[in-house]
Amino acid sequence: MNAPNATQLKELVRYATLAPSSHNTQCWRFHLEERAITILPDLSRRCPVVDPDNHHLYVSLGCAAENLLQAAKAHGLSGQMIFDAAGDGAVRITLAPAQAEVTPLFKAISHRQCTRAEYDGQPLKPEELDLLTAMGTGAGVRVVMLTQPAEIERVLDYVIRGNTAQINNSAFVKELKLWIRFNDSEARRKGDGIWSRTSGNPSIPRWLGNVLLPLILRSQPENEKCARQLRSSAGVAIFVSDDDDKTHWVEVGRCYERFALQATALGICNAFLNQPMESIQVFGRSNQFCRGCPQTFSKAGLK
Repeated sequence: MNAPNATQLKELVRYATLAPSSHNTQCWRFHLEERAITILPDLSRRCPVVDPDNHHLYVSLGCAAENLLQAAKAHGLSGQMIFDAAGDGAVRITLAPAQAEVTPLFKAISHRQCTRAEYDGQPLKPEELDLLTAMGTGAGVRVVMLTQPAEIERVLDYVIRGNTAQINNSAFVKELKLWIRFNDSEARRKGDGIWSRTSGNPSIPRWLGNVLLPLILRSQPENEKCARQLRSSAGVAIFVSDDDDKTHWVEVGRCYERFALQATALGICNAFLNQPMESIQVFGRSNQFCRGCPQTFSKAGLK
């Protein structure tokens, strides 16, 4: 059987790059071979303040790998993934011809997004929770679904502590500014980072954004916003891994991406709540949360 051609391989990479990454740094590089694609970490795009041990970076590689595997299936290719943890690590996906299968997860890739607004407060159906749990489970990774108000309030306490620590950290604000694209031309030119327009802010010159951000970014209003988001959601999904290493971080990424794509296919909004994982003083190095992605979720239909 014929190997995939260069056009097909580049199309798979395009779908892979629609995966999430911290501050939308797009912290990956792709190496194309005749029957394989290798995803390598781009450490020049790491975020040393919010991701000092690079766990988010490797989770992002797993997200990109899952997108690529779903896209390969839709394009008549069977993908097999192996992660080599040696050195900086590498995700290698070998490809072979197969029967094309366009799944709901593949269709959701171009529509997946984080919804940072208040949710509709509606609970999910048991079958939806079961399906999301199945999608969020992998090799040495499981997802814990918290839906009770008392559980959500406990998570909120950690989120507020982590959020407060970050906003009061000048290094965090400096790193955040580096990745915010304050105006349309900057966003188009860079093709990465956080486009301020997506959060409802006007397009302004970078010099003005650099001045305004420290004045606008305050812990109390940000914490109040997080509280509204969490309390209006159907619950929190916490990804837990058996070990705290690159291999499991990549697997967390794959599990999260399947979870997020399935949520999108079901019309369920979701967003990350990573502040506790990014603030060492909140949890320390040993905790029951994996180095992955706690997130809030709810049915579509925002307030």
